[in-house]
Amino acid sequence: MINDDEIYGLYQKNKEQGFRMLMDAYQKSLYFFIRRMVVVHADAEDVMQEVFLRVFRNLSSFRRDCSLKTWIYKIATNECVRFLHHQNESEVPLEAGLTSELLTTEYVDYENELAVNFQKAILTLPEKQRVVFNLRYYDELEYAEISRITNIKVENLKVDYHYAKEKIKKYMMNE
Repeated sequence: MINDDEIYGLYQKNKEQGFRMLMDAYQKSLYFFIRRMVVVHADAEDVMQEVFLRVFRNLSSFRRDCSLKTWIYKIATNECVRFLHHQNESEVPLEAGLTSELLTTEYVDYENELAVNFQKAILTLPEKQRVVFNLRYYDELEYAEISRITNIKVENLKVDYHYAKEKIKKYMMNE
């Protein structure tokens, strides 16, 4: 696993190579985080491109007061929220729109009904709980790191995660 010092050191010597190393290190996990948030593959690619543009523009001023991963996920979280709010200028509630997108996307294995219902359950969560759930459950981030990404106190994150799990269980039991 490449560490932040290697990436940042290479970036200081050669911006293009350092940035390429950064992308190689974070691209896959970041794509799946974004994809779980925005649902549609093409939208996830657009958001990811915007995230990496912002990272590239601001990497030289990165203060290193947190890990690169935390900083990049914070940018990605903000971009996802911005994208979803911009996309949701219709009368349809955001969660319903995302669920509709999930059910029409070609990148979902509809044979696995349990997995589809689990994703539908996640999409019913309020935005903040969905972010916390995805970062904790899928990306396996510690609460302290999620706190730095979301600017939410650890205690509140634990409550949000608990409520998210309970809502998902309830949804899954009713399906």
